Amino acid sequence: MTVQLIEEAVAAGARREEACSTLGLSARTLERWRGGKVDDERRGPVAAPANKLTPEERKEVLTVVNEPRFRNLSPNQIVPLLADEGRFLASESTLYRVLREEELLRHRGRAKAPVRRPPKAHVATGPNQVWSWDITYLKSPVRGVFFYLYLVMDVWSRKIVGWAVHDVESADHAAALFKQICVSLALNPRGIVLHADNGGPMKGSTMVATLERLGVLASFSRPNVSDDNAFSEALFRTLKYRPDFPSNPFVSVAAATAWVGSFVGWYNDEHLHSGIRFTTPSDRHAGRDVDILEKRKAVYAQARARNPRRWTQDARNWSPIKIVYLNPDEPTPSKAGAIALALSAHQEQATV
Repeated sequence: MTVQLIEEAVAAGARREEACSTLGLSARTLERWRGGKVDDERRGPVAAPANKLTPEERKEVLTVVNEPRFRNLSPNQIVPLLADEGRFLASESTLYRVLREEELLRHRGRAKAPVRRPPKAHVATGPNQVWSWDITYLKSPVRGVFFYLYLVMDVWSRKIVGWAVHDVESADHAAALFKQICVSLALNPRGIVLHADNGGPMKGSTMVATLERLGVLASFSRPNVSDDNAFSEALFRTLKYRPDFPSNPFVSVAAATAWVGSFVGWYNDEHLHSGIRFTTPSDRHAGRDVDILEKRKAVYAQARARNPRRWTQDARNWSPIKIVYLNPDEPTPSKAGAIALALSAHQEQATV
């Protein structure tokens, strides 16, 4: 049954490795099952850990932590107090684990329990709707001193719409760059969402005032969560893992500016981006990707018509991506979605 579910998910567009991971399997286990061993031979741990608490020790832990003098304290306070009395029951992490298993961990005090809210979601259906920007370090000849690359990209097209290299990290430079981009594109920025992380230049007074004056909707990542600005992080990874990225430090701001200029030209006009059906960001930003993808679709249709026996599944999807999400608050159609659809379809068949 499990093998059938995975194959249905793969047929719906999921990768086999991710389908296995969703069901708690490894790809090697699936291969063994497909080779004839269809029973689930996983049996879990053979024996309990040697250092596991005995039932008597566990009972003593629960008795002590629920004593009137300890019941309003956390384990990180209980453990030192017990040590002062010359007693050791278990480690702090063990106390937390036991309390969690017994559902005895509750927020105490008059303050509200911390709430981990999801990031603000944004949706782009065309260019110049949602932008993402960030700053990355570039090594200079002086150890511990860096040049700073400011990059602004369009989330929908992945095009780098503006950039600059400076020798300091500053909200003034960021604000000047944003205004320069609007002038060069002859663009009214009102209503654009500009997403950034929580760095000082992103939240500096000059930058915030500029965005407010221009009517730009400022968006920020959650503190200490780098994935909330994934588009810019992925762009910086592409930049620094280019084969021609210098292995030695840049000798000056001018040298760094020259190299980044060549990278931006390649990235925007030559790089076939995997996130936009392998078209260039410039083509997508200008709307030329629609014709490019239609021609590719026609090529595949003709190839399939010439030799249909070579095609066991649907042809490659060359349809333009119409919606791009920045920090979606709900799961978007994806490989995981294909797995869920396959599972629900199988359950419906089983109940019929």
